[in-house]
Amino acid sequence: MKPLLLIALLTSSLSTHAAQPDVLQVKQISLELARDIAMASVEACRQSGYNVSVAVLDRAGNLQVALRDTLAARHTLEIAERKAGMVIMSGIDTGGFRSARGDIRPELNHINGLIVMEGGLPIQSAGSLIGAVGVSGAPGGDKDAACAAAALKKLEERLEFAM
Repeated sequence: MKPLLLIALLTSSLSTHAAQPDVLQVKQISLELARDIAMASVEACRQSGYNVSVAVLDRAGNLQVALRDTLAARHTLEIAERKAGMVIMSGIDTGGFRSARGDIRPELNHINGLIVMEGGLPIQSAGSLIGAVGVSGAPGGDKDAACAAAALKKLEERLEFAM
């Protein structure tokens, strides 16, 4: 009876592995789209009189584009990247994460590449997370998030049909 159980377990395990593809197709944000999202975020903040930095990360959390407006403080670039990193880690906007997870928020701020502050939004295309945008430098995370949201809205059609 034990050999039959072993054969059954091995057979079910092999069929599970056989069903998995050897090569995966991954949706990835292009340099051009990342650049345009970053610039549109800067422009949206400029319209409100804010000098900001913007970071766009790909779906794996790699920096794709970083822009610092002429008068933005130098630390805003790192903060923008860390906001975008938080989005990649959580899969949701940083304001939503901050509200939902106050219990772990302070601990996450000590992890390299992450910060729990408003101003980071997911970049999605056809229902898939393809990246994140982080904005820093406006007088409040809600204003940073608004600039990022305006940029995503401006490029909404490209995001819908990109993939």
